[in-house]
Order: sequence, then C-alpha cells, then structure tokens
Amino acid sequence: MANHPSTSPNGHPVALVTGTSSGMGLHTAVELARRGHAVVATMRDPGRDAALRQAASEAGVELDVRPLDVTDQEAARTCVDGVLADHGRIDVLVNNAGRGAVGTAEQLSLDEVRDQLEVNYLGPVALTKLVLPHMRERGSGRVLTVTSVGGAVGQPFADAYCGAKFAVEGFMQSLAVVMLDHGVRVSVVEPAAVASDFVANVARPSATPANDDDTDADPYAAQLDAYLARTAGAFADAQSSQGAAVAIADAVTAEEYRFRWQTSEWARAFVGLSLADTDGARVLGATRSWIEQPAN
Repeated sequence: MANHPSTSPNGHPVALVTGTSSGMGLHTAVELARRGHAVVATMRDPGRDAALRQAASEAGVELDVRPLDVTDQEAARTCVDGVLADHGRIDVLVNNAGRGAVGTAEQLSLDEVRDQLEVNYLGPVALTKLVLPHMRERGSGRVLTVTSVGGAVGQPFADAYCGAKFAVEGFMQSLAVVMLDHGVRVSVVEPAAVASDFVANVARPSATPANDDDTDADPYAAQLDAYLARTAGAFADAQSSQGAAVAIADAVTAEEYRFRWQTSEWARAFVGLSLADTDGARVLGATRSWIEQPAN
C-alpha cells in the first residue's frame, strides 16, 4: 500500500475520508476504494494504521494513508493542499472522525463541551471550508458528514455530543441548498448504534454533582446507570461497522441527491421521532426558493 502516490489512477474520483483507523471510517475507506475511488484515508495517530492496511490488503485495494487531527486547522489545510498537489483534485470529502461524551450538563466541564464541538462540529466545518473552493470551481463535488441519530434526536446524558451533532447538521443543511447551484452535493448520514471502537473512546463524566442534603450522593447516579445499561444493550445488537460503511458508500455514489441519509431502517425510524422530513427534501425544497434568482 502506497503512502503518498504521486498521481491517482486516471478517471478515478478522489475521496478524502477522516477517522479511518477503525470502525465505520476504516470500512468506508476500503469500500470506496473497492468501488473505484482513489482514497486518501486519514487518522489522528498514523501508528494505528495496522487494521486499515490489513483490511485494504484483504480487499485487494490501495489507499493513500495520511495523518490528520481534524481539530488542528493548520494540519487540515496542509492535508488538503497535499492531496490537491498529489492527486490534482478532491471529488469527495467524507467527514467521519468523531468522538462521543457521556454526561449531563452539571457533570460536564466547559472544556469537555468545547472538545465535542472541536471534534464533531468545528473539525468537519473547517475541512468542508477547505475543499469547497476547489469543488465550486470545478462545478462538482460531494461533501458527506457522518453525524448520528443524535444529530436529530437529543438523548439523555448526551448533551454535549448531541449538541455538537445538531450543530453540524444545521451548518450542513444551511450550506447544502446554496452549494447545489454550484454543483456540489452536501449531505449528512445518520447511523444509529454501530459496533465499533466508538463506545470505548467515549469521554465519561468528570464531575459528580452532589445533592444539597447529602454530599456523598450523586443525584444523577441512578439515571446514568439506567442509561448506560440501555446503551450497552443497544450496542450489543448494533449494526456492523461494515454495514454502516456500505450505507455511507451508497450515499457517496448515489445518482439521486438527498441531504439526509440513514444507515439502517432502525436509524430511519428513530430519527423519524424528531423529523418528518427524513430525507431532507422538504426543508431544502422550501429554503431553496429563498435564494432563487428572479426570472428575467
């Protein structure tokens, strides 16, 4: 597997995928390569590339593996500039890197809230801003941000995580209708529980608020225990990361345009608790009229 090929295969669309050391990102990178994309697979710690390289080898595909911490905006700029220099274009950006956090408002420090915004909101926003000028000038491109059902349905003890996912969905939905007129398709994909390393990487509460009448008691302990038990059950019966990756790749390669995609029927039903507009067409149809140019 080459680390930095000088050119991409002729006619192959170039896809930049973040967060590929494990889970959905790993399998999305391999699946897109299997479907004929020249894939630049990025990860924060390049020392964790063994699983990705093995999966690519087993699939018989090559990947261009590069380091990228999506919270480092200068590193993001260097990465995008490098991909454009080596491959000549970026046709697809998959914002997949993300991190969870468990804790309700009192249990979260503002630093933990900011961390969620940096990884799940500002990171995808920064990368999207970097690729848009190139895509706009070419008159084509696809930006797909992996959010979560938590980007549509707020959930207990996921205040910071869902808040960041709601934010990135709002940003991308606002951007989507503008970029359609420039040939760039902006979408989000919403997985539900996926069997991956995501849960292991979730940040846990750092603070334990106490009841006024009992300084040793955590007023949220029973609720948190119930939530964690329910979550463990959901992830025990979770969609495979391979299955979610196929759904992501389907969204990338689909001829039809939709703003909102889900990776499973369960995810589609769950976001339906909050959204009647499950594919995003109603919102975009309404807001697009706001920016249409009057006929001469």
